[in-house]
Amino acid sequence: MEVKAYDIMLAPIILGGVEILKNIGLPLRFCPVAALVLGVILGTVYLAEGDIKQGVLKGIYLGFTSVGMYSGTKNIMKK
Repeated sequence: MEVKAYDIMLAPIILGGVEILKNIGLPLRFCPVAALVLGVILGTVYLAEGDIKQGVLKGIYLGFTSVGMYSGTKNIMKK
């Protein structure tokens, strides 16, 4: 599985999508799940290039990356 630099740029987009869902009323405990779902959707639609399995794996990777970005930023801002 090859992850390119422009693939990683989808993580902030996923983070923004989760923030929009949170502002609409998504409970905080479902935010990581929403990030994974958005990641899998973007991974299969944008990055799959005909290979669904690889798109799902890349989507999970991007979802977890965006959750880590949110968690890291939140922890830095608290201190």
